[in-house]
Amino acid sequence: MGKGGNQGEGSTERQVPMPTFRWEEIQKHNLRTDQWLVIDRKVYNVTKWSKRHPGGHRVIGHYSGEDATDAFRAFHLDLDFVGKFLKPLLIGELAPEEPSLDRGKSSQITEDFRALKKTAEDMNLFKTNHLFFFFLLSHIIIMESIAWLILSYFGNGWIPTLISAFVLATSQAQAGWLQHDYGHLSVYKKSIWNHIVHKFVIGHLKGASANWWNHRHFQHHAKPNIFHKDPDIKSLHVFVLGEWQPLEYGKKKLKYLPYNHQHEYFFLIGPPLLIPMYFQYQIIMTMISRRDWVDLAWAISYYVRFFYTYIPFYGILGALVFLNFIRFLESHWFVWVTQMNHIVMEIDLDHYRDWFSSQLAATCNVEQSFFNDWFSGHLNFQIEHHLFPTMPRHNLHKIAPLVKSLCAKHGIEYQEKPLLRALLDIVSSLKKSGELWLDAYLHK
Repeated sequence: MGKGGNQGEGSTERQVPMPTFRWEEIQKHNLRTDQWLVIDRKVYNVTKWSKRHPGGHRVIGHYSGEDATDAFRAFHLDLDFVGKFLKPLLIGELAPEEPSLDRGKSSQITEDFRALKKTAEDMNLFKTNHLFFFFLLSHIIIMESIAWLILSYFGNGWIPTLISAFVLATSQAQAGWLQHDYGHLSVYKKSIWNHIVHKFVIGHLKGASANWWNHRHFQHHAKPNIFHKDPDIKSLHVFVLGEWQPLEYGKKKLKYLPYNHQHEYFFLIGPPLLIPMYFQYQIIMTMISRRDWVDLAWAISYYVRFFYTYIPFYGILGALVFLNFIRFLESHWFVWVTQMNHIVMEIDLDHYRDWFSSQLAATCNVEQSFFNDWFSGHLNFQIEHHLFPTMPRHNLHKIAPLVKSLCAKHGIEYQEKPLLRALLDIVSSLKKSGELWLDAYLHK
């Protein structure tokens, strides 16, 4: 139980001793209408603030009742600036006899990880090479121009159309990786500049919403592969993932689809439809329902530019078909790359691990090469990216050997595999989960 003091939000500086709390009480405040969390042993009531949180209220809620120190440090560039928003929310601190971490999280692993991050800072691995990102943006714009030039010179026949579509799909995929960099605040020192360029890249170059992406993607990073917390594994009953979910569905005799064949129908409804159907619908409806007019204006600018460019070649209906074919192609690229690092890893309920252990349980790497780096937007270094989301991607390979060493020290598996193996593992993982479901459905 807490010891004395006002437990309400918005406490001010006082001369009386700071109220202290035990983990037992803090963990009770993990409801949507009652959220406490701990950062550097300080206890904060974030219940009302979560609704105003720029990264969305859900990502804060996922850490309610827990220590959120490493997550807080991972997502924010200017800790002093963000700390100003925390001061009015301070309600106390951990009791002196309480450990800094909850639920038996490893203090040694956490201490070593924080030392590793300090080493990365000393090595200037959070410093951006702006020429690198200039070339990334330039090659995206060049591909957009090449696609138009092909149609202008060769006409709108089948072959020029297919070539242009593949070029534009490549441009869109690369723009997707680039907006990811700005969304993670990993390019500029000032958050505001990252936000501005992020809206340009994801809005004007891709027709999507920065806020939609932020609110969704930060949840994934905060609690990767955790059911009810990571939206990336919310499969809407279309797939069963990991081991826990197929067993639960099987025991409860849930059969929305023949999950023992999910590794087969994945090819029909996974890569082909995620972006052109599910994401596109979700993005538009989110911008409208949240009245996010700024993001909507950016997205409209993309569609105006696209249709102004391609209606002269195909007409209105033809340009619309052309657009969706490009997204159909991009969707395959996106799904295979994003799932090769996660869907094959542990997918379960929250075990409340420390930051380092939780990220390693949910991520794996793909071997480095110039092609793999470019093809995946450096998400082949998924482990390092999840540990240090604000680190510029061109530095991830530099910290990887130190991450491997830390894993070896604590007996944590560091998975790295060839690209083809990683892609094939997606299918085998789906097949394994489907077989678990079928066995539980028939026999339990």
